[in-house]
Amino acid sequence: MEIKIGVISCSGEECFGGTATRLATRKILETIKTDESVTICLPLFLAGGEEERNFAKEYPTISVDGCNKLCAKRGTEKYSGDVNGYIIASDIIGEELAFSNITSLRDLKEEHNEAIDSLVIEIEKEINRILKK
Repeated sequence: MEIKIGVISCSGEECFGGTATRLATRKILETIKTDESVTICLPLFLAGGEEERNFAKEYPTISVDGCNKLCAKRGTEKYSGDVNGYIIASDIIGEELAFSNITSLRDLKEEHNEAIDSLVIEIEKEINRILKK
């Protein structure tokens, strides 16, 4: 059986941390771990999406939260069981940047792209750690 890792990213849009988690997750899925990962839509998951919830019950999952509220991690654990790994963007990129306002992707600066890349590295590390088990 082929192992796929579910990556559940933050859905918060009020600050850069949530945006960064979604962009980093997308980069993982589209360019780095295309065969090893899938994304799980957090809003659909929380609204009762059975396919998402069942996937997270049967396959390893990683939550990628924008801040220490841990909405993705807590939601996953409430409906599907423990996550196999989790990342908190504000711990990686710093709270000041994570909580800063970004209203448009056109407003991203070099520091934002570097922060996204650092989250990509952490997500990739978590996927590799789980795949080695």
